[in-house]
Amino acid sequence: MDFSSILWDLPGSGIEQESFRRIDAEASLEKKAKFTQEQWHVARRLVHTGADFAILDILEMTPDAVAAGLDALHRGCGIYTDSNMIKAGLSVPKLQQFNPAYTRESILCPVADPEVAAYARERGITRALAAVELHKEFFRDAIFLCGNAPLALAGVAKLYAEQGIRPALIVGMPVGFVNVVESKKLLDGVKVPWIRLNGRRGGSPFAVAALHGIMENELK
Repeated sequence: MDFSSILWDLPGSGIEQESFRRIDAEASLEKKAKFTQEQWHVARRLVHTGADFAILDILEMTPDAVAAGLDALHRGCGIYTDSNMIKAGLSVPKLQQFNPAYTRESILCPVADPEVAAYARERGITRALAAVELHKEFFRDAIFLCGNAPLALAGVAKLYAEQGIRPALIVGMPVGFVNVVESKKLLDGVKVPWIRLNGRRGGSPFAVAALHGIMENELK
């Protein structure tokens, strides 16, 4: 058993920085050229999260997405997540560097609330969609992080189309086989800054990584 290849003396922050160095070195110039310097912080963080350069092929964002995210964070805009994994994964200390008013409790994830469950049962819909419908006013000028439920993403797109409700930023990265591709495609008609992973791939860790990547444009 050979332990000589293990980097034993790196702290957590050192491992992260070495990971980023390797991503920067290994990513092809062709793939990196798709992104601006600001967008590369997001792209690199997503590659790091999945340890997969194929993420670069399916990552897409509007030109104003990073700037819109940074502006929303500085203004302390509400954050809505479709899963408690996203809520738990977001770094509150990092959020507070943009606006000290942020707390874990200020991140809204109501999918497990009793009133949401009752509303979903009454209408025969998912809790994710029920939560969106019940909290539609929250989405005005909010950051929406979707990493799990495609109907949550589709529901927010529908609020935009039918009621003119405009989030500050949409991160559309639900994962799965049903309604996933279709819900992401709806963002083409939503004139709101957005970031998405095309196709079936996605997940809560990627949604968290996207917002953290936006933050890295200003955090050192």
